[in-house]
Amino acid sequence: MQDTLANLKRGEKGIITDVSSTEIPLKLLEMGCLPGNEVELVQVAHHADPIYLNINGSHLAIRKETAVHILIEKVLHE
Repeated sequence: MQDTLANLKRGEKGIITDVSSTEIPLKLLEMGCLPGNEVELVQVAHHADPIYLNINGSHLAIRKETAVHILIEKVLHE
C-alpha cells in the first residue's frame, strides 16, 4: 500500500507521486500540490483535522479526507 499525505507524522517529509483522484480540489493543484513536489507535515490541528503542510515553501491546510487521496513517497531522514 502506498503512503498518503494523511499518513505523515509531524516533521516528516515526502515527495508527491500522484494527485489524479477526482477528490482533490483544483485549488490545491494550483497551489503546488503536484507530483514531484516535496511536502512536509508542519502541524496537526487540535482534533487531528486539518493538517498544515509546507509544499515547496507554501503553507496550506487541508482536511484529512482530502489528504488520503494524495499519494506520496516518504523521504527518509538523513
